[in-house]
Amino acid sequence: MMRVKTKATGLAPVANGGGGRGESAAHDLELRPGGMLVQKRNPDSDRNSIPPPTIRVRVKYGSIYHEISISSQATFGELKKMLTGPTGLHHQDQKLLYKDKERDSKAFLDMAGVKDKSKIVLVEDPISQEKRLLETRKNAKIEKASKSISQISLEVDRLAGQVSAFETIITKGGKVAEKDLINSIELLMHQLLKLDGITADGDVKLQRKMQVPRNPDLPKANPYPLIIQN
Repeated sequence: MMRVKTKATGLAPVANGGGGRGESAAHDLELRPGGMLVQKRNPDSDRNSIPPPTIRVRVKYGSIYHEISISSQATFGELKKMLTGPTGLHHQDQKLLYKDKERDSKAFLDMAGVKDKSKIVLVEDPISQEKRLLETRKNAKIEKASKSISQISLEVDRLAGQVSAFETIITKGGKVAEKDLINSIELLMHQLLKLDGITADGDVKLQRKMQVPRNPDLPKANPYPLIIQN
Protein backbone atom coordinates (compact mmCIF):
# COMPACT_ATOMS: atom_id res chain seq x y z
CA MET A 1 0.00 0.00 0.00
CA MET A 2 1.33 3.39 -0.96
CA ARG A 3 1.55 5.98 1.74
CA VAL A 4 1.01 9.65 1.06
CA LYS A 5 3.06 12.01 3.14
CA THR A 6 1.64 15.34 4.16
CA LYS A 7 3.58 18.39 5.14
CA ALA A 8 2.43 20.89 7.76
CA THR A 9 2.19 24.39 6.39
CA GLY A 10 1.78 26.18 9.73
CA LEU A 11 -1.13 28.18 8.35
CA ALA A 12 -4.28 28.64 10.41
CA PRO A 13 -7.56 27.63 8.78
CA VAL A 14 -9.52 30.41 7.14
CA ALA A 15 -13.03 30.90 8.50
CA ASN A 16 -15.96 32.58 6.76
CA GLY A 17 -14.00 33.53 3.65
CA GLY A 18 -11.11 35.36 5.38
CA GLY A 19 -10.46 37.93 8.07
CA GLY A 20 -11.18 40.84 5.72
CA ARG A 21 -14.74 39.72 5.30
CA GLY A 22 -15.12 39.34 9.04
CA GLU A 23 -13.86 42.87 9.60
CA SER A 24 -16.27 44.16 6.95
CA ALA A 25 -19.14 42.38 8.64
CA ALA A 26 -18.16 43.93 11.96
CA HIS A 27 -18.37 47.39 10.40
CA ASP A 28 -21.91 46.63 9.27
CA LEU A 29 -23.10 46.20 12.85
CA GLU A 30 -24.46 48.77 15.26
CA LEU A 31 -25.35 48.70 18.93
CA ARG A 32 -29.01 48.95 19.86
CA PRO A 33 -30.07 50.73 23.09
CA GLY A 34 -30.64 47.34 24.76
CA GLY A 35 -27.05 46.26 24.06
CA MET A 36 -27.87 44.02 21.07
CA LEU A 37 -25.67 44.11 17.97
CA VAL A 38 -27.71 44.36 14.79
CA GLN A 39 -26.99 45.10 11.16
CA LYS A 40 -26.73 48.79 10.32
CA ARG A 41 -29.64 50.33 8.51
CA ASN A 42 -29.28 52.33 5.34
CA PRO A 43 -32.03 54.98 5.22
CA ASP A 44 -31.72 55.21 1.42
CA SER A 45 -32.34 51.52 0.79
CA ASP A 46 -35.23 49.16 1.39
CA ARG A 47 -35.06 48.65 5.13
CA ASN A 48 -36.75 45.28 5.43
CA SER A 49 -38.65 42.91 3.23
CA ILE A 50 -41.10 42.41 6.11
CA PRO A 51 -43.08 45.55 7.01
CA PRO A 52 -41.95 46.93 10.39
CA PRO A 53 -44.49 46.98 13.21
CA THR A 54 -46.64 50.03 13.80
CA ILE A 55 -46.42 51.68 17.21
CA ARG A 56 -48.47 54.35 18.95
CA VAL A 57 -46.57 57.22 20.48
CA ARG A 58 -47.98 59.89 22.80
CA VAL A 59 -46.79 63.35 21.86
CA LYS A 60 -47.34 66.13 24.37
CA TYR A 61 -47.71 69.63 22.95
CA GLY A 62 -48.49 72.16 25.64
CA SER A 63 -51.18 70.61 27.78
CA ILE A 64 -52.57 68.38 25.02
CA TYR A 65 -51.54 64.83 24.16
CA HIS A 66 -51.67 63.58 20.58
CA GLU A 67 -51.57 59.84 19.95
CA ILE A 68 -49.87 59.06 16.65
CA SER A 69 -49.68 55.65 14.93
CA ILE A 70 -46.41 55.38 13.04
CA SER A 71 -43.90 52.81 11.81
CA SER A 72 -41.39 51.81 14.46
CA GLN A 73 -38.62 52.39 11.90
CA ALA A 74 -39.79 55.86 10.88
CA THR A 75 -37.67 58.95 11.53
CA PHE A 76 -38.40 61.80 13.88
CA GLY A 77 -38.69 64.00 10.79
CA GLU A 78 -41.54 61.83 9.50
CA LEU A 79 -43.21 62.10 12.88
CA LYS A 80 -42.92 65.90 12.73
CA LYS A 81 -44.73 65.96 9.39
CA MET A 82 -47.52 63.82 10.83
CA LEU A 83 -47.85 66.26 13.73
CA THR A 84 -48.30 69.28 11.47
CA GLY A 85 -52.00 68.54 10.99
CA PRO A 86 -53.16 68.02 14.59
CA THR A 87 -50.91 70.73 16.07
CA GLY A 88 -51.00 73.33 13.27
CA LEU A 89 -47.25 73.74 13.70
CA HIS A 90 -45.02 73.61 10.62
CA HIS A 91 -42.67 70.64 10.74
CA GLN A 92 -39.65 72.94 10.41
CA ASP A 93 -40.77 74.83 13.52
CA GLN A 94 -40.88 71.71 15.70
CA LYS A 95 -38.49 70.26 18.25
CA LEU A 96 -39.08 66.70 19.46
CA LEU A 97 -37.70 65.72 22.84
CA TYR A 98 -37.44 62.10 23.91
CA LYS A 99 -36.10 61.32 27.37
CA ASP A 100 -35.29 65.04 27.79
CA LYS A 101 -33.06 65.06 24.73
CA GLU A 102 -33.74 66.76 21.43
CA ARG A 103 -33.77 64.28 18.56
CA ASP A 104 -32.47 64.91 15.07
CA SER A 105 -35.04 64.71 12.27
CA LYS A 106 -32.97 62.04 10.51
CA ALA A 107 -32.75 59.78 13.58
CA PHE A 108 -34.87 56.61 13.64
CA LEU A 109 -37.46 56.10 16.35
CA ASP A 110 -36.48 52.53 17.22
CA MET A 111 -32.78 53.39 17.27
CA ALA A 112 -33.52 56.05 19.88
CA GLY A 113 -35.39 53.48 21.95
CA VAL A 114 -38.91 54.68 21.13
CA LYS A 115 -41.44 51.90 21.70
CA ASP A 116 -45.19 51.47 21.72
CA LYS A 117 -46.85 54.04 24.02
CA SER A 118 -43.60 55.98 24.46
CA LYS A 119 -43.97 59.63 25.44
CA ILE A 120 -42.44 62.39 23.31
CA VAL A 121 -42.57 66.13 23.99
CA LEU A 122 -43.12 68.64 21.19
CA VAL A 123 -42.00 72.26 21.58
CA GLU A 124 -41.80 75.16 19.17
CA ASP A 125 -38.42 76.13 17.73
CA PRO A 126 -38.49 79.97 17.67
CA ILE A 127 -35.20 80.26 15.75
CA SER A 128 -36.32 77.97 12.94
CA GLN A 129 -39.72 79.66 12.92
CA GLU A 130 -38.14 83.09 12.51
CA LYS A 131 -35.84 81.87 9.74
CA ARG A 132 -38.74 80.29 7.89
CA LEU A 133 -40.88 83.42 8.20
CA LEU A 134 -38.03 85.59 6.91
CA GLU A 135 -37.54 83.20 3.99
CA THR A 136 -41.28 83.26 3.27
CA ARG A 137 -41.32 87.07 3.26
CA LYS A 138 -38.25 87.18 1.04
CA ASN A 139 -39.82 84.80 -1.48
CA ALA A 140 -43.07 86.79 -1.42
CA LYS A 141 -41.13 90.00 -2.09
CA ILE A 142 -39.25 88.39 -4.97
CA GLU A 143 -42.49 87.05 -6.44
CA LYS A 144 -44.16 90.46 -6.18
CA ALA A 145 -41.18 92.20 -7.81
CA SER A 146 -41.10 89.66 -10.62
CA LYS A 147 -44.82 90.12 -11.26
CA SER A 148 -44.48 93.92 -11.30
CA ILE A 149 -41.57 93.72 -13.73
CA SER A 150 -43.60 91.51 -16.06
CA GLN A 151 -46.57 93.89 -15.99
CA ILE A 152 -44.37 96.95 -16.60
CA SER A 153 -42.58 95.12 -19.40
CA LEU A 154 -45.85 94.54 -21.25
CA GLU A 155 -46.77 98.22 -20.96
CA VAL A 156 -43.26 99.34 -22.00
CA ASP A 157 -43.42 97.14 -25.10
CA ARG A 158 -46.83 98.54 -25.98
CA LEU A 159 -45.78 102.17 -25.59
CA ALA A 160 -42.44 101.63 -27.30
CA GLY A 161 -44.34 100.16 -30.22
CA GLN A 162 -46.50 103.28 -30.41
CA VAL A 163 -43.51 105.62 -30.41
CA SER A 164 -41.76 103.48 -33.01
CA ALA A 165 -44.86 103.61 -35.19
CA PHE A 166 -44.94 107.42 -34.89
CA GLU A 167 -41.26 107.57 -35.90
CA THR A 168 -41.98 105.45 -38.96
CA ILE A 169 -44.84 107.74 -40.02
CA ILE A 170 -42.71 110.85 -39.58
CA THR A 171 -39.75 109.31 -41.40
CA LYS A 172 -41.98 108.64 -44.39
CA GLY A 173 -43.15 112.24 -44.38
CA GLY A 174 -46.41 111.71 -42.59
CA LYS A 175 -47.91 113.85 -39.88
CA VAL A 176 -48.42 112.95 -36.22
CA ALA A 177 -50.34 114.92 -33.64
CA GLU A 178 -47.88 116.45 -31.18
CA LYS A 179 -50.20 115.62 -28.29
CA ASP A 180 -50.25 111.89 -29.15
CA LEU A 181 -46.49 111.67 -29.55
CA ILE A 182 -45.66 113.53 -26.34
CA ASN A 183 -48.27 111.58 -24.39
CA SER A 184 -46.82 108.24 -25.51
CA ILE A 185 -43.29 109.34 -24.66
CA GLU A 186 -44.30 110.58 -21.20
CA LEU A 187 -46.17 107.37 -20.42
CA LEU A 188 -43.18 105.34 -21.56
CA MET A 189 -40.77 107.31 -19.38
CA HIS A 190 -43.14 106.91 -16.43
CA GLN A 191 -43.09 103.13 -16.83
CA LEU A 192 -39.30 103.12 -17.05
CA LEU A 193 -39.09 105.12 -13.82
CA LYS A 194 -41.38 102.58 -12.13
CA LEU A 195 -39.12 99.80 -13.38
CA ASP A 196 -36.05 101.57 -12.07
CA GLY A 197 -37.69 101.92 -8.65
CA ILE A 198 -38.11 98.17 -8.16
CA THR A 199 -35.45 96.78 -5.82
CA ALA A 200 -34.46 93.21 -6.63
CA ASP A 201 -31.62 90.74 -6.32
CA GLY A 202 -30.45 87.67 -8.17
CA ASP A 203 -32.59 86.45 -11.06
CA VAL A 204 -35.19 89.19 -10.56
CA LYS A 205 -32.48 91.86 -10.84
CA LEU A 206 -31.38 90.30 -14.13
CA GLN A 207 -35.01 90.20 -15.27
CA ARG A 208 -35.35 93.93 -14.55
CA LYS A 209 -32.10 94.69 -16.37
CA MET A 210 -33.36 92.91 -19.48
CA GLN A 211 -36.60 94.91 -19.57
CA VAL A 212 -35.27 97.92 -21.46
CA PRO A 213 -36.89 99.51 -24.52
CA ARG A 214 -36.13 97.72 -27.75
CA ASN A 215 -35.11 101.13 -29.17
CA PRO A 216 -32.45 102.75 -26.93
CA ASP A 217 -32.70 106.03 -28.86
CA LEU A 218 -36.33 106.80 -27.92
CA PRO A 219 -36.86 110.58 -27.92
CA LYS A 220 -37.04 112.33 -24.59
CA ALA A 221 -39.28 115.09 -26.00
CA ASN A 222 -40.99 115.93 -29.27
CA PRO A 223 -38.12 116.13 -31.82
CA TYR A 224 -40.50 117.01 -34.63
CA PRO A 225 -42.09 120.36 -33.64
CA LEU A 226 -42.97 121.27 -37.24
CA ILE A 227 -44.60 117.96 -38.17
CA ILE A 228 -47.95 118.39 -36.44
CA GLN A 229 -51.37 117.33 -37.66
CA ASN A 230 -54.00 120.02 -37.01
